[in-house]
Amino acid sequence: MNRIKENLKKKGISQKWLANQMDKSYTTINEYARNKRQPSIEDLYKIADILDVKIQELLTERTKL
Repeated sequence: MNRIKENLKKKGISQKWLANQMDKSYTTINEYARNKRQPSIEDLYKIADILDVKIQELLTERTKL
């Protein structure tokens, strides 16, 4: 599972905007965000760079306190 959707929301960035930045379809980004499809490691690094987060922020489960 990834935390792309959570990070997009936190940054106030739309899936459509991310799709344009990555030259991917909205459908692909939406599938990534809903964990219906997992991005390649290269795409994960691109997403992390675009969102200005460490790749671990996209991959690690958030712990509940």
